[in-house]
Amino acid sequence: MNLDSIHKVFFIGIGGIGMSALARYMHYLKKEVSGYDRVQSPITDSLIREGIRISFEDTIGVVSNDLASKDKVLIVYTPAVKRDENLLLDYFLSNDYLVLKRAELLGVITNNTQCMAVAGTHGKTTTSSILGHILKQSGVSATSFLGGIAENYGSNLILGGTDYSVVEADEFDRSFLQLQPNIACITSVDADHLDIYNSPQDLVSTFRQFAILATDKLIVKKGIPIAATTYGINEGADYDAQNIRIEEAAYVFDVKTPTEKYSNIKLPVAGKHNVLNTMAALAMANSIGVSLQDIAKALLSYRGVHRRFSYRLRTNDWVLIDDYAHHPTEINAVYDTVSELYDTKDVLAVFQPHLFSRTRDFERDFATSLAQFNQVLVLPIYPAREQPIQGVTSENLVAKIAKINPRVSLVKPDELLTQIRHSDKRVVVMMGAGDIGEMVVDIQLELKKDDL
Repeated sequence: MNLDSIHKVFFIGIGGIGMSALARYMHYLKKEVSGYDRVQSPITDSLIREGIRISFEDTIGVVSNDLASKDKVLIVYTPAVKRDENLLLDYFLSNDYLVLKRAELLGVITNNTQCMAVAGTHGKTTTSSILGHILKQSGVSATSFLGGIAENYGSNLILGGTDYSVVEADEFDRSFLQLQPNIACITSVDADHLDIYNSPQDLVSTFRQFAILATDKLIVKKGIPIAATTYGINEGADYDAQNIRIEEAAYVFDVKTPTEKYSNIKLPVAGKHNVLNTMAALAMANSIGVSLQDIAKALLSYRGVHRRFSYRLRTNDWVLIDDYAHHPTEINAVYDTVSELYDTKDVLAVFQPHLFSRTRDFERDFATSLAQFNQVLVLPIYPAREQPIQGVTSENLVAKIAKINPRVSLVKPDELLTQIRHSDKRVVVMMGAGDIGEMVVDIQLELKKDDL
């Protein structure tokens, strides 16, 4: 497929983090971009400010006259949108438009580049953003499509050339099998998306299928049962981080590669898990010839990803941290990080479960990971694309947590601010992949008043 022949692109689900990056790129290519999303959000607001037309009504009436002709028109949809559940998608599919899934368009865009794809059930957004930042700062001709907002760029798209592309290889709906990576990385294969995969073994098997797609090099976290170049922390990996210490709120560590050693690399973001993410990005960048010296220099200015242990407040009265964690492994990483920085007796965790199926599949693990925090508030489940599942509720999750840690409560969104203020904790960590990311903005504004 030749994108030069496409003049207009309509995105169904344009407000999604991956979809919006593609919309921005098509807009950058001077295509006429428009789209639909179910809800207005900060992402859709920013796209509108950039000149992209967006409708929030799932009706055929939003299809403007300039899309009536199928010629030179491309329709792109997210796999979270299903046929027979979306009138617009049904219309375009039934009327012989050129329709692609998000991953298919990403495959087309990256087909004529050296594609560097980051896969894994955790860590791919941060790893991709670190890699994109390294390439940008090192002068490599590359464009990066991210699944989060890179703080350095205020965007999920890092423009910088077309020789290389950095993409997140999304395992949801097996979408990453649509890509054609030259260099691929797998950060983790922990069970997730069991609404899509038949079993954890099915998930691992699909990651193996993805691994085979890498034509030039495959890099995996040490311990993943796939033969490849490895990275790790003090694990004897091919790319190994060693002598890790914290200096002036930054991680400092040495690196051993298959050919050299480099001392005192400094990473100015919190979390030991981010040292792992950095090692993955370092291995990928180094494999295309970026020197460890240039990588170390680039990392000094790396500022992280929005909603990945993002500080919303650090005042005399409050510390408010916002994180996208929505899987038990990710919650454990947040707990480990906050424990390094603060007395855990002072920490209140607020969690919004994401998806009924994920809550059902990992209820016991969620209870264990959340019970580590001194006090826990649990919001109702954010359904996203799903309908309720009988017997799967936040109430049941709270009951499981209470068996381990009795300092847990169910809280409604409109009660959250009051509950936080009534707590004796002053370090608040808000976690989840739903609209808790919007709630935290209001909490931030209200708590900031307490310091005035």
